[in-house]
Amino acid sequence: MARLAFALDPATEDRLLADVVEHGHVIVARLLAWRDVLESLDVLAPDVVIVGAGRATLNEELLAACDERGIRLVALAGDDSERANAAQIGLHEVLERSAAWNEIEPLVSGGITVPSRLGDATDRAPRAASVIAVWGPAGAPGRTTLAVNLAAEIAAAGHAVALVDADPYGGAVAPSLGLLDEAPGFASACRLAGGGALDRTELERIAQRYSAPRASFDVFTGLVGPSRWPELSHDRVTSALEAIRGWVEYVVVDTGFSLERDEELTSDQFAPRRNAATFAALAAADRVVAVGLADPVGLSRLLRGHGELVELVEAERIDVIVNRVRSAALGIDAHSQVRQTLRRFAGITDATLLPHDGRAADAAILTARTLRDVAPRSPLRSALRTYALDALLPAPESRRSRRFAFPPMRRAAMG
Repeated sequence: MARLAFALDPATEDRLLADVVEHGHVIVARLLAWRDVLESLDVLAPDVVIVGAGRATLNEELLAACDERGIRLVALAGDDSERANAAQIGLHEVLERSAAWNEIEPLVSGGITVPSRLGDATDRAPRAASVIAVWGPAGAPGRTTLAVNLAAEIAAAGHAVALVDADPYGGAVAPSLGLLDEAPGFASACRLAGGGALDRTELERIAQRYSAPRASFDVFTGLVGPSRWPELSHDRVTSALEAIRGWVEYVVVDTGFSLERDEELTSDQFAPRRNAATFAALAAADRVVAVGLADPVGLSRLLRGHGELVELVEAERIDVIVNRVRSAALGIDAHSQVRQTLRRFAGITDATLLPHDGRAADAAILTARTLRDVAPRSPLRSALRTYALDALLPAPESRRSRRFAFPPMRRAAMG
């Protein structure tokens, strides 16, 4: 049993009240503002304070007072501005305002810590990869689809994620997620980085938020038109990715397809390079995901491209994914044929094969949502989730709360 103090809007309080009582907790106060909560901490001695994440009910002073007294503070956010407020003051225990009590109960009982959108770098667990670049050869092998859905799966695992569209030939991430793309977010980040002005405030302003239940992530949209590619210079892209890397836990980058060296095609050694953004993203990546199509043409392009890729990136940093594996394009036992081809012509013995799932992919495109949102039980989403959890994320380990060790619950006096 825990003693709870509430500072929520009336509708949310009324929705949660029955479940709170059913779980055996006691509500010691129902307050309106953070100052009321602050004044009641010593008098009412709650175990847990649950507040709205807006400025009226949550600020640094309340967080510090709860920390000092060993009281857990949980915030419920209803929109991006409230999430930003909680993130700015460093609160990790933030859930959606619409969350059911069974999602809040683990926090009340001293369970897992939910990472905030803007966690401090020192608070994060060690991870296998912080920047993940998704590359693929020409021919629409599914780079954007893969990048979008990997970002969604990593976010669903409880990590702060930024998705970057760094394709110098024109961005596709924004329309894939139904986001506005009048102003290219990543190009803006690169310009600010070039002037040394890309800080957390600017990142928060430039990024757009893809919102989904327990799987939201930030998006830096791509170029509106391919003619703007000179904005993505090598140095600017490198600096922008480094800044974003310090802002979130994982950065997923949708890159361009071409690995041609522009200086080999022109005598002007100082001209902007069309593929500089792709080379910068690959150099910055901890993990490069190379994706190709499972048909004779797609596999041929993937094998040629992989040969060029290993000249730029160490082989141990590359994961190979083959998309849309189907018997209609390869004949009987398509999976075995793909693996034999990769092993014979490129020495690739460990590749992830994704099934052809046109219905789920079409639903995601039609609704401008992720596979997790529109087809959570589809074979394609299941395969992507398995890959993300097994290959990209660290093994789960128990972690203490960032701010303090959660004190044991006070028990009601027996009498």
